[in-house]
Amino acid sequence: MSGTVFLAFCIAATTAMDASCTTKMPVLPANAAIVAFGDSLTFGTGAAPGKSYPAVLEKLASRKVINAGIPGETTRQGLARLPALLDTYRPSLLILCHGANDLIQGLKEKKAADNIREMIRQAQKRGIHVVLIGVPYPGNFTSQPSFYTMIADEFNIPFERDALGMVLGDASLKSDFIHPNARGYKIIAEKIAALLRKCGALR
Repeated sequence: MSGTVFLAFCIAATTAMDASCTTKMPVLPANAAIVAFGDSLTFGTGAAPGKSYPAVLEKLASRKVINAGIPGETTRQGLARLPALLDTYRPSLLILCHGANDLIQGLKEKKAADNIREMIRQAQKRGIHVVLIGVPYPGNFTSQPSFYTMIADEFNIPFERDALGMVLGDASLKSDFIHPNARGYKIIAEKIAALLRKCGALR
């Protein structure tokens, strides 16, 4: 089996496994806004403008996806920024991918987890659905902090566990050590779209 074929097989297999959803969501209206919130992984560092995962997801979902990623942001900074952003855009869905800079800077995981929990609460009290994206440890992309799974279970929200780790663990899908390239972001967007379809948010 060639490397290209093997990679395609792995992507298809992991998409099938990861796109399971025990939390059903209403179908997003055609005019719904989706906010993709996070740091450089959401912003799209390492790819040309228009190639970030939110930009690709917008095409896959046929819904407006607002890229609210800020490179270098920690969860503390993200929590401070999020409420006003939600009030401005009033999205139907928040895709939350945060914590990478806390891990890179060696900040306390408990505090990062608490900040992510509060981001979810801020969205849910506004009636906004949340999808959580797991972030792997820098340098060990096959592993991630356990708090992501715990939070997803605690809030009973859809959780994309492995997309980032799978992409960042493949040098051909990266622009540098910690950022995907355009191909990598496309795979992440496809896996999020698959999860949204499984959960009923997209048809």
